Amino acid sequence: MAAPRRRIEVTRDSRPALPRHVRLHFDPLRARWVVLAPEKVLWPDAISADILGRCDGRRTVAEIVDALAQDYAAPKEQIEPDVVAFLQQWSDRLLVRCAEDRP
Repeated sequence: MAAPRRRIEVTRDSRPALPRHVRLHFDPLRARWVVLAPEKVLWPDAISADILGRCDGRRTVAEIVDALAQDYAAPKEQIEPDVVAFLQQWSDRLLVRCAEDRP
């Protein structure tokens, strides 16, 4: 019997990335971003797609928040909890991996 998966907590220092089996793709027919994963098709809104597009495994969550704050002219302290919560949900669904949980 396999050991239960340990939940990874997303923090400011996490380096999120999309796993190999998850792709963020722009659908020109619908003019929308789509996330393709095995047996899943998700349609993130523009801001969610922007966050996911920055998840390259090199940038930390804090760096992603800094860039978003600059691009959207929003206060970092206001958007950081939302970005962390969003990435935590996607991590829990195995659609985003953080540096510490990548093989």
